[in-house]
Amino acid sequence: MNRYERRPVAAGEAEVEYLDGEFRILRPGAFVRCAATGAAIRIEELRYWNVDLQEPYASPEAKLLRLKIAAKG
Repeated sequence: MNRYERRPVAAGEAEVEYLDGEFRILRPGAFVRCAATGAAIRIEELRYWNVDLQEPYASPEAKLLRLKIAAKG
C-alpha cells in the first residue's frame, strides 16, 4: 500500500501481510495491534514491522523490546 492510496476505513482491526518496505491489507480495518505492547496502531501510522515474524510494532523501542523477549524465550 502506498501513501496515496485511499480506501474506505473499517472500524475494526485489520489483517495485514507485511512485506519488505510495504504492507498489503488483507482485511480492511482501522488499526493493527503492536506485537510487543498490544497498543492499537492506526494503519496510517504503521511504520515498523517484522517480515519474518509477520508482526507490527508501535515504535522502534517496541520492536527492540519484542526481539529481546523472543531471544529470552
